[in-house]
Amino acid sequence: MRDSLKPLRDVLANPALRRLQVAWAASMAGSLAFLIPLAVVSYHGGGGATGVGIVMLLRTAACAVFAPFTSILADRASPRRVMMVADLARAALILVLALVVHAGTGIGAVYVLAVCVSIVSTVFRPAQAALMPALARTPEELTASNAVAVTIESAAIFAGPGIGGLMLAVSGADLAFAVCAGLLVLSAILVALVPEPAGAPETAAAEPAGEGAIRAATAGFRELASTPLLATVVGVYALQALVAGALGVFTVVLALQVLHIGNAGVGYLDSVFGVGGIVGGVGAAALAGGRRLALAFAGGVLVWGIGIALVGISTSTALVCVLLAGVGVGNTVVDVAAITLLQRSAPADVLGRVFGVLEAVMLTALGAGSILAPALMSLLGVRPAIVVTGLTLPVAVALTGRWLVQLDVLAPEQRAHVQLLRQLTVFAPLSLPAIEQLAAHVERVEVPEGTVVVREGDPGDQFYIVEEGALAVTVGGQARTPILPGGFFGEIALLRETPRTATVTATADCRLLTVEREHFLAAVTGHAESAAAADLVVSRRLAALRPAVTSV
Repeated sequence: MRDSLKPLRDVLANPALRRLQVAWAASMAGSLAFLIPLAVVSYHGGGGATGVGIVMLLRTAACAVFAPFTSILADRASPRRVMMVADLARAALILVLALVVHAGTGIGAVYVLAVCVSIVSTVFRPAQAALMPALARTPEELTASNAVAVTIESAAIFAGPGIGGLMLAVSGADLAFAVCAGLLVLSAILVALVPEPAGAPETAAAEPAGEGAIRAATAGFRELASTPLLATVVGVYALQALVAGALGVFTVVLALQVLHIGNAGVGYLDSVFGVGGIVGGVGAAALAGGRRLALAFAGGVLVWGIGIALVGISTSTALVCVLLAGVGVGNTVVDVAAITLLQRSAPADVLGRVFGVLEAVMLTALGAGSILAPALMSLLGVRPAIVVTGLTLPVAVALTGRWLVQLDVLAPEQRAHVQLLRQLTVFAPLSLPAIEQLAAHVERVEVPEGTVVVREGDPGDQFYIVEEGALAVTVGGQARTPILPGGFFGEIALLRETPRTATVTATADCRLLTVEREHFLAAVTGHAESAAAADLVVSRRLAALRPAVTSV
């Protein structure tokens, strides 16, 4: 237990992550509290349950459509600033909504403003997902931070509606909306106290027009399409969301028609699921200690599916509650593992858009599940429909398991590359996920004795690391210090955009590792400490070039 809780203590000891988590709590509470007065206003002004259904459908559809595109901001601007603007914009829209309700304006204005709030909210979570890896000091801290965030989300499912309901009980919907806006302003203030991560963009980059803008908007889709392992995670995660959407319908039917525990029973079943999610947050922190995230993801999905299938054949209310609590635990594990896998595997420059795609896919799957559940119950009956729905998840894990486990396993060669890269001055400050991504682009080349690897005055497009062998260095025909195993060269031409400053020739059969310009620059210049370390190396070598050069 101490080992499991240590990563959580580390997260709370990190001031930036601590403020970010409290901001997330305020944002989630405000967002979920907002749904209660919105539902009441829609019920009274939109013709009962139909009005509630319309506003929820419009909000969900808007999120699913806009999320992949609004998430561009999380990659093109400072995620921290994007989160602040999103909070303040939602707060302003909700205050306008409060004024509209107070003035008795038609329900159409309520629907429009509610949809606008939802569209703005789609950028917050991708920005948070893009910001968290930059604030975490270790991969373990990132996993634990995700565990805290998911636990906060589970707790907010209780606290948010409670706040909204309490405000409605003591005042009108307009004041309830104002309180929700206040929580979002509090979130923005807390995010403002989070320091800007090193290397974060200061301003949003201008989006190219025409085809470039389209490519920017679809970068998240293209990244997933080009990375089958990540696409597999998203696909299984989406199937789990579809089952979750169906479960929301199943719990109502179970309470009223099968277990006969009445309207309050619906709340009981939802509550035990949520309690399981909160308890699962502590267990999910144990994932921070190891690299078996994909295995944990698959295990959580199995718990989901098997638990729901057993719910379908259970006749005891107590057993159903226990099973749903277990499913809640599995849900937290699945969320933490999936989010961390994407953060550690997707390139930083498209991470926000990958999460935008994820949000759109998950919302669509949730909606599809709630639509499919009644159809399945009509076709198969209540209990068989629940069992069949649950068993789809174990089947999905069985079909995709061999791909999922590959996310946990680095090839021996890539593991050796990671170890070597971490020893180099220019890469030492990088996080482990960043180095693992860079290692995926390393290529090994065999260089026979006597081969000129780079020639003075030529353009440079690669960075070199010496794994085996020795190389001679000459500048203007004069010999300089040779490069031995563990050494590197080629960084000056890439970082300063200058021709090669020396000639490097193999004096023995060599084995070199090469990194292409774009991958080298993305890794080094995207991290302030790494960029500073590289600049120091370049400055020293250039200084040495003047009297007696020792570098390239």
